[in-house]
Amino acid sequence: MPSFNPATAPDTTQQYLTFSLGEELFAVGTRNVREIIEYGRLTPVPLMPASILGVINLRGGVVPIMDLRQRFGQQQTQIGRRSCIVILEVVREQMQQVIGIVVEAVNAVLEIPEQDIEPAPSFGSHIPTDFLLGMGKLDERLVVLLDIGRILSLADLRQLATAAAQPEPA
Repeated sequence: MPSFNPATAPDTTQQYLTFSLGEELFAVGTRNVREIIEYGRLTPVPLMPASILGVINLRGGVVPIMDLRQRFGQQQTQIGRRSCIVILEVVREQMQQVIGIVVEAVNAVLEIPEQDIEPAPSFGSHIPTDFLLGMGKLDERLVVLLDIGRILSLADLRQLATAAAQPEPA
């Protein structure tokens, strides 16, 4: 008897964690989300790209923290009272990396049916299209669905893994 695979089933609905950066609404698949933590003190790491704000110690593990707005070539994310860090698990080309992203506010976990997801536009976006899974339609609003695995290049993952292996400064 063949097994049911929800990923290949028609009209599949997936869950996404939505969050705000500036005036835009973004989402990542909940399968990548480990947890959401309060924004706290970061330890800077020399020679990292500007989009890597630093690292935190999360239950004995060193986790790099990325500013997605800077990764997209924009201004730094404004930290406010609703700001937090979304801890994600990224797997790309057999490399697993835990990374945090700074967001201005976490909104909700939403189910978006596959038929409500449009391909990423090939023009007019300030975010590289290879970072996008598509655009989700939510009532009157669109949500940018991010491919978190592609946001980090393999070189970035290796650099982060190397930085995470270094002992944290005292």
